[in-house]
Amino acid sequence: MESIDKRKQLKERFFWVSITMGLLCLVLFLSLTPNLIAQNSSNDSKKALEKFTEIYYYIQQYYVDEEKTEVNALIDGALKGMFKALDDPFSAYLTPEELHYLTDTSQGSFGGVGLVISKKRPATENQGERTENTPVEVISPIEGTPAYKAGVTAGDLIIKVDGESTYELSLDEVVRRLRGKPGTDVSMTLQRGNSLVFDVTVTRAVIEIPTVKSAVMPQGIGYLKIIEFTSYTVDRVKEVLLDFKKQNYKGLIVDLRSNPGGLLPSVVSVSDFFLSQGPIVSVKARAASDNVVYNATPYKTIVPENIPVVVLIDRGSASAAEILAGALQDTGRALIIGETSYGKGTVQHAKVMGDSGFRLTVAKYYTPKGISIDKVGVKPDVEVKEEEYSEAEKTSYEKLIKENTITNFVKAHPHANEKAIDDFITTLKKQGIALRELALKRLIKNEMNRTNNNPPVYDVSIDPVLEKAVAIILER
Repeated sequence: MESIDKRKQLKERFFWVSITMGLLCLVLFLSLTPNLIAQNSSNDSKKALEKFTEIYYYIQQYYVDEEKTEVNALIDGALKGMFKALDDPFSAYLTPEELHYLTDTSQGSFGGVGLVISKKRPATENQGERTENTPVEVISPIEGTPAYKAGVTAGDLIIKVDGESTYELSLDEVVRRLRGKPGTDVSMTLQRGNSLVFDVTVTRAVIEIPTVKSAVMPQGIGYLKIIEFTSYTVDRVKEVLLDFKKQNYKGLIVDLRSNPGGLLPSVVSVSDFFLSQGPIVSVKARAASDNVVYNATPYKTIVPENIPVVVLIDRGSASAAEILAGALQDTGRALIIGETSYGKGTVQHAKVMGDSGFRLTVAKYYTPKGISIDKVGVKPDVEVKEEEYSEAEKTSYEKLIKENTITNFVKAHPHANEKAIDDFITTLKKQGIALRELALKRLIKNEMNRTNNNPPVYDVSIDPVLEKAVAIILER
């Protein structure tokens, strides 16, 4: 009986020793696996770099045109190719010349036409079409700049610059061609809609990035247009909001249409004027150090909770503008009306390396509800879109553009009153122009505003989205 108990104890001991050894082996395997994976990854990188070095030296030694094998030229080309492989229009290697352009922009002024552009995204993700085989799309014209005054609008496609196709050019290459010495001309071939293609010549100027415009409407509603989020925007918006408060405003309209974005700290601070608690935006990246949540602080709030807020957006609202719209929408602080925004929800780092550098997408940002708007955009609570043109209207529109009918009228009557505009519209109708009256009036007034040195801050008569916003506030 005693021997049976001993054998039983030995079996149990062997069983638990086996289990323990098994667990130790499992722990050891799991601890070594990351190192093995890292080692394999390191080996793969080492082999790839050896392959690159071998090809690089072979080109230097044997390529037929020796002048093309200069060290910096080959390395710059290789680095450009590496960034192009990411298929991200916002990531790029920057040559010394391109880095100079980037520095000009960050300083707040540069010589150019005043367009915020991007490579147009492929229609579908599964077509295999890459962004370098697409034209350049206008995200928005900067208000008051030469391109804005020339009538370039959000959604236009730039298919040529000075006769050169943009399909095979990188985004930075197109930017470099559009910028230049103030007073010089650049020609663009634009496509608007599916069929209208026309040329426009724009004279470059010093582009100073603007901030805000404001006015108190007759109904006691504060109108705040944020043109772009720069280092000056926060102070300017604060001044405007405090001024509205002195005038006992009853509601607030924040116009973010054609706002291409700007600085993240700027939009976070502006959002803080509306929100007293909770997250404004969160940034999520592969690197833990880049993961940040920006929260509202109670003592910075300027707009009282009893003031109704409506935010206007369109397809030209991007990046930082979408952060503000998304924050105010998710928290229920504002009603968003207009069209779905552009959908740029990524964060870029720019780094300088010697006389060159690069720009790399490192993170995405998320609204307070954890929603990423990248390639999707902010969807309005109330959609207000311009009605689609009929085929007859498209034909009439193309005729007006190609014959410069509106431009010529405004040149002859730069300060036309409402009666003169209505009479001109009547004449156009008699000539067979099929566009509806509102569309014609908008074309005429927009052209007048572009050529006027002191255009009105807003014009409800040609702005159905603003008209709807006013009606919503008055109903509350």
